[in-house]
Amino acid sequence: MQKKTENDLLIVEDLTLLMMDDASGAIAGAGTLYYTLGGALLVELGIGGYIRADENDAGLNGVKVHAVGDRTPSDPLLRAAQAKVGERVRGVQTLLIEVGTGVGKREAVLDRLVERGLVRQETKKTLGLFRTTSISVAETGYKKALVEKVRAVLVDGAEPDDRTAALAGLLSASGTLPTLHRSIPWSGKVYKRAKELEGSSWGAKAVNAAVLRTVAAVAAGTAVAVSSS
Repeated sequence: MQKKTENDLLIVEDLTLLMMDDASGAIAGAGTLYYTLGGALLVELGIGGYIRADENDAGLNGVKVHAVGDRTPSDPLLRAAQAKVGERVRGVQTLLIEVGTGVGKREAVLDRLVERGLVRQETKKTLGLFRTTSISVAETGYKKALVEKVRAVLVDGAEPDDRTAALAGLLSASGTLPTLHRSIPWSGKVYKRAKELEGSSWGAKAVNAAVLRTVAAVAAGTAVAVSSS
């Protein structure tokens, strides 16, 4: 099977790989994962100029997000996300849920990573009766290179491209960046740099800002609820 190149993969696929534990296959931030994955798809549509956020039109569910123009993304996952946006104008929070639990749900993204050979999926029988399926990151070197790109931006101060800035911003907003501490040592400097990228003007500014604000607010709310329980 021919492997996709870095530019062929979506931000949501790269983000899932970064958030996944290599051995166990567990994905960090599971409680709000649909927000994060939905956010990654919306950010990519924003960077591509397929959607826009109207900062002057906001309601209880955040700023309103609109489809733009007649162009259609070549990737089927992005096309489905664009179609969801185009159904009707909604606040970003509602849209994040609908995209993240439907179009960009965890299983759909993992299936793509398995097809690309970046995630290994194994099915075994227990006691000869029960089938169990496990996943782990395949040792292709792709994830290692991806981590190095994000590390260079957060630790070494390298100037990011739109994709790497989006990845760092989404990791920061979702609250999962500290889980990468073995590869990207967690520090005040890394926290500050990630927050700068979370709030910067890369790509389609209004879409990114709306998505990251919402993801960060939900992640923070979940953390508070867990600590208070």
